[in-house]
Amino acid sequence: MKSWRESILNDFVPNVSRLTLVADPDSLLTEEILALELRRRGFELIEFNDPVEFRYAYESKYRAIWDRGEHTGLVVILRLQDTELESLPYDLLQAGRKLSFNLGNLFPNLSYPVLEQLDRSFLDALFEAQHTFSPDRMGDNATRDFILRHVFRVAAELIVSDVDLLRVLLRLHYSKIALPEILALRLVQQLRGQAGFHEWPLDVIVSDEEAFFAFLQERWPLFLGRISDNSQLREIPMKYRGPDFLPFDHHDIRVYIDNLFVEGKLHPVQKLGVSIDVSSWIRSGIVDSGAADDTLRISRLFEIIEKEIPDEVCRYSDWITYALKWAELTALVHCSANEESKTRLLQIGDTLNAVFAQWLSTHYSSIINLPPKNPAMLHHVPRAFARELDDDKKRRVALLVVDGLSLDQWVSVREILRVQNSSLIMRESAVFAWIPTLTSVSRQAIFSGKPPLYFPASIQSTKSESNLWKQFWEDAGLSRLDIAYQRGLGDGDVSSTLEATVHPGKTRALGLVVDKVDKIMHGMQLGAAGMHNQIKQWCQGGFLNSLIDYLLLHGYEVWLTSDHGNIECQGKGRPSEGVIAETRGERVRVYPTHELRTKVAREFPLASQWQPIGLPQGYFPLIASGRDAFVTPGTAIVGHGGVSIEEVIVPLIKFERGL
Repeated sequence: MKSWRESILNDFVPNVSRLTLVADPDSLLTEEILALELRRRGFELIEFNDPVEFRYAYESKYRAIWDRGEHTGLVVILRLQDTELESLPYDLLQAGRKLSFNLGNLFPNLSYPVLEQLDRSFLDALFEAQHTFSPDRMGDNATRDFILRHVFRVAAELIVSDVDLLRVLLRLHYSKIALPEILALRLVQQLRGQAGFHEWPLDVIVSDEEAFFAFLQERWPLFLGRISDNSQLREIPMKYRGPDFLPFDHHDIRVYIDNLFVEGKLHPVQKLGVSIDVSSWIRSGIVDSGAADDTLRISRLFEIIEKEIPDEVCRYSDWITYALKWAELTALVHCSANEESKTRLLQIGDTLNAVFAQWLSTHYSSIINLPPKNPAMLHHVPRAFARELDDDKKRRVALLVVDGLSLDQWVSVREILRVQNSSLIMRESAVFAWIPTLTSVSRQAIFSGKPPLYFPASIQSTKSESNLWKQFWEDAGLSRLDIAYQRGLGDGDVSSTLEATVHPGKTRALGLVVDKVDKIMHGMQLGAAGMHNQIKQWCQGGFLNSLIDYLLLHGYEVWLTSDHGNIECQGKGRPSEGVIAETRGERVRVYPTHELRTKVAREFPLASQWQPIGLPQGYFPLIASGRDAFVTPGTAIVGHGGVSIEEVIVPLIKFERGL
């Protein structure tokens, strides 16, 4: 058998049954590649969470298709054991065939509690290792060691020197490969048995990417001081225990160092008498002069970006990793005065977004139903919070939605926050917004924790956000008194602004909308560079820093995201459609029927017809392609609503207080 998926796909033959009920406690069917193949075979996936919501989707969409005599294979997923399939409604049990899949069947000789902690994207490597080595029945520790060795390529007994340890941790953290906690603890346990690592802060640097790079950052000036004999560079206080000097100059280590500085994971320090040739491998880690440093960094980022553009078969996580690098470059270019770099950025961006749009057309549906533990889409975010609050009844979470903030604009915001509060730890990731990338679609998905399919009545506005947020948390078990929501933030004194909404001793789930960036965008006439400039001016005013500090001070777990990004566009004309479009945006038009949309699309070939994935009945978007916009020809705007990487992949940041 070539893949673990085959044993599951064998049960999904097209046109055998129009309804299949699946007990899937380990979220196997919603794994990205498997979900894509099921859809290719004609099967639609829907989770059974809330009976009322399910009944609405089932009756309005799938029963309607069947009543028209058309066929679609509906797969209803219950994330419970097979014995609990009987909890489904009687009419489904009568009409559907029943299946069950779990990790124990796929990996019978490995420890189930350990397997449960493994991200499903790693199952391919594990399945191949099982086939190659045919392990006997294993307990917990043996399973952990087997996975570490054959999935993550980490063999603890071969890590015997500082170089060995750094090489392993750099490979994992630079590639954003997060070891599950159960594996990280096992690796730390094994490394502690070696005398050479007693001083290392293994508890934090093995599992925590931010802590690992902060650990390296502290040691970098010490390394420079050592090679230059500069005592000032060596007299720096340390937050993390461990060896003072790391072998940055070892050939296996220094291959990472330049990229770490270029991509913003490490930050250069003042040279203070260190004489470095411009071609040296450590040049990126030393501040020379602002303009020269930015030019060097832009040049290196262009090299990385052009080499690493994802292809059309990659996973969503590959696009997120790439988008974070693209954002670093975009922010630097838009904040510079180099027109040549801006032209090059636009050219690469056009190629990039053509590939991205094609990837979305086939893969977007496969990420909607992924488990929310590591959010892939905006509606996963509150669902991930709900799990955490359910596990810890004292936990409190605050979600800041900065309306319209793109990932590259976050980079500019981050640098200002870093200056304003040097103790602030910012854990960066990103998620996919809902398409079309409109506030009424994507922001309501955040606060409802649901695909737009489930809020058809309010999809044209944001007036229901507060009720959607409160309803989500009440369904998750909180009292309405534990829930708060406030919009229209961006200026003023934070404490007085929130005093009527937030009760720090009581409020457990807090949703806040900061709309300053969106207001800047809709009044912007100076393009992407003007956006960065005005957002930085606003951020320097201190409101966002004060808001984050206030929430952390009152014991909240603080997260920041955005409902959509934005992109600089050029007008290509307005469709002459009269009043038939229900939404007439600058990057997207929405029509009540497929026929009306098709009619306009024929007359306006610059646009693409987005398939209504996860959208309500009677909602058909027509989206401007590339950097085009539905405005007067030749007019430059900053807009949103489309499918560019700048609009679709948005920041997801967790804030913490540092040591």
